[in-house]
Amino acid sequence: MERDPKNKVVVVTGGAGGIGYEIADKFLKYGAKTVIILDLNETLGVEAEQKLNVMHGEGKAVFIKCDVTKDLDKVSQEIFQKYDVNVLVNNAGVLNEASVRQTLEINLIALIDWSMKFWEHWRTDNGGHGGTIYNVSSIYGYENNPFIVFYKASKSAVLNFTRSLGHPTNYETSGVRVIAICPGFTDTVILTGEVWDIHNERFQKVMKEEVVIQKPERVGEAAVEIFKVANTAETWVAKNNEPIKLVQFTYEEVAP
Repeated sequence: MERDPKNKVVVVTGGAGGIGYEIADKFLKYGAKTVIILDLNETLGVEAEQKLNVMHGEGKAVFIKCDVTKDLDKVSQEIFQKYDVNVLVNNAGVLNEASVRQTLEINLIALIDWSMKFWEHWRTDNGGHGGTIYNVSSIYGYENNPFIVFYKASKSAVLNFTRSLGHPTNYETSGVRVIAICPGFTDTVILTGEVWDIHNERFQKVMKEEVVIQKPERVGEAAVEIFKVANTAETWVAKNNEPIKLVQFTYEEVAP
């Protein structure tokens, strides 16, 4: 049942636009009970709530204004009091190579903080009902080139966090599945983020000539596909409009 989106209550950070909005939309398309959109942009958040409710039914989408770096305790308490949540999608993110601190605070530290808040709430060994933590990383979490150094650092750390917290040993204890999706280049505002001046010309050339830029709708569909099949600690890729694929990591397994 944990892999069936039907009747799930899903929280999506950074859900007012782009990939987050499409993930929210597709979960509702495939039967989610409620999607709770968290975003700092109140105008886009209200619009997203309205659009999703028109498409999927009144009350199916709820927007809560939220700064993921500051509002964890207040917003999570509100959510836990009102909803029996099943899925947390950690999607909020930035591409800002002018600020390593902002990049890590939003892409990594906030993601870890939100994950642990929900993990503790859901732990079956503490009386919870389990759930799924779903982290949005990037192909740049495991691919390498000279560009967007801080962004890559944050997204690769997300993958190691996913694989460690979601390790089968932790899953057996907690009942919380932890999985990740790595989108490829996707047509969202993040592609307009600030990069180092020494990289800008070449990075723009790569985007124009060397990669396929997919629509966020495709990533939303892929996210639900992955939700249905992923085992805990797994990372799946959705790039170039291709079918989803499991990312194979090689590492030495250490006994718990």
